[in-house]
Order: sequence, then C-alpha cells, then structure tokens
Amino acid sequence: MDSTIKLTVSHAPFWHNGSGISQKSYNILLACLLAVIPGIYRYGYPALGAVTLSIGSAVLWEFLMNLATRRPVSIGDGNAAVIGMLLAMMLPAVVPWWVVVIGSFIAVVIGKQIYGGIGGNPFNPVAVAMAILMLSWKNFLDFNTALVGYGFAFNPVDPLVLAKSFGPAAVKDFKLGDLLMGRQVGGIGSSFGLGLIIGGIYLMIRGFIRWEIVLSFLVGIFASALCFYLYNPNVYASPGFHLLTGYSLIGAFLLATEDSSSPVHFLPMIIYGCLGGMLTVLIRNIGSHVDGVVFAVLIINILNPLLDKIRPKALGKVAHHA
Repeated sequence: MDSTIKLTVSHAPFWHNGSGISQKSYNILLACLLAVIPGIYRYGYPALGAVTLSIGSAVLWEFLMNLATRRPVSIGDGNAAVIGMLLAMMLPAVVPWWVVVIGSFIAVVIGKQIYGGIGGNPFNPVAVAMAILMLSWKNFLDFNTALVGYGFAFNPVDPLVLAKSFGPAAVKDFKLGDLLMGRQVGGIGSSFGLGLIIGGIYLMIRGFIRWEIVLSFLVGIFASALCFYLYNPNVYASPGFHLLTGYSLIGAFLLATEDSSSPVHFLPMIIYGCLGGMLTVLIRNIGSHVDGVVFAVLIINILNPLLDKIRPKALGKVAHHA
C-alpha cells in the first residue's frame, strides 16, 4: 500500500504570529475614533452621517465586487471599512452624499479591487479617491465654503488657505496648542491633531504601522518647512504650523504607511517618508494646491517599487578556491 506523505508547500512567510488583516483593520478603526469622535462632536449629525455613509458604501462596493469577480466575500477583514473611515476623515462634514458614495467607489473599486484586492494596489486607495475628488469637485471640498454655516470660537477659515494667500502674519492668531487641539477648520477627522498622534503612537507600538515611515514623513515636513521659513519668515509659515495643519498628521500616520503601497526595507522607508514630507511642503508653498499631502503620497507610491530595490549588502565574502 502506498504510504507516500503529501506535503503542502506555500509561499513565504512560513512563520505566522497569529495576527491577521482583520486585527489590523479593527485596531486602525479604533485608533481613528480618537480623531473622529471630536469631529462628530464639533460638526454634529452631518459628520456622523458622512462617516456612516462612507463606511457603509465602501463595504457595499467591496461586497458587490466580490460577487462580480466571484471571489470569497472579504468584507469581514475590515479593510473596506478602514478605507471608508479614512475617506470620511478627510471630507468636510456637510459634503453632499453623492460625493461620499462616488469617493468610496473610486477608493474601493478603482483604487483597490481592479488591482486584485488587498495587497495588490500600487497606490493608496484613499489618496486616489481624494485626488480625483479634489480635481473634479474642488468646491465641495473647500472647507471655507462648506463650513460657512458653522459658528466656531476660533477663526472659521482654513489656516492653510490663509497662510498660502496672505503669509504667516495672517495665521498669527493660530497657536500651535490650539491647532493640536483641533481649533481649526478641516476634515471630520483630520483636524484634531492630538487624537491622531495618540492613535498613531498606539498603532506604532502595536506594530500595525511602521514608525520609520511616520517619523521620516514628519521630519521631511519639518526640515523642508524650516528651510523655507529661514529663507523668508515673512512669506512662509513655520515648521510647526505645517505639521499640525491640513492632512499632515493623517498623511504621516494613516496614508503613507499603507502596506501594499509603501516599502518594506529600512532605508527605503526612510527615503520614502522624507520624500513625502518634502513634497508636501513644496506643493503647499510653491504649488497650485493648498494642501499637498494627497498628491505627495501618490508620488511616493509611484517611487515605492524603485526605492524598495535598495538593499543592504549581503554579509560575508566570495570564497576563492585553489
């Protein structure tokens, strides 16, 4: 009787630590709540509606794509929910419902599923969606226009718009502590800096995002902004201002660190993050867009395959035989 042992061979990694995609996704959702809940508190029911619609429609698009492509249903891994959450965090609270639905469609279907699903996308799906929305319906993503009906205890104008149009003197009333605590006009979950920092540190400690990318991205923003500021402090805002306004923190912690569109080796991650931070400031200061984070992330996503070819030299030496 044949007693041949059949072995199942699979690709690397061969050692699994027990964690999965769903665990990472749900932890990211938990961390995002630290910034989203203050946004819902500030903007009220419209913000809550935008968040729930974004997450719900993202999950629905994922489910429909699973059916259309005859693949196993993957909505349980939470990745589509994370995409919907991140998209909502970057939108104004009163954005039209159809913009949210179109944005989630672009992120899930165009940014992720057409490349084969999770792990196959070369670009961050949320950055793809936001870039297309910003280029197609710019007025709906203008915080100054969208949030004009809200009464704030602080200057109800996007600080990045003020800084770009009128220079640092126009934003002198915005203290760094106020920016950190979310006393600025912005997206539902992108303006409360303290919540993003706490959530990001939690994800780094748990190993769900790479600290190398986060820190190098922030260093890139700080160093580039410092160069501009030292060159002409009357024209360009301070490094601290750039770090705490716009999409800087959500870009560093949650966009640039997306697994399939970022490097896996140490030196490439450092270069990748620094380039993203530098491009962000360049686009803000000398580009046509007020906030350059989304476009900076997409550019470094393009460079990711090239950067990841940078490898350390192998240890040892060539053996010479007699």
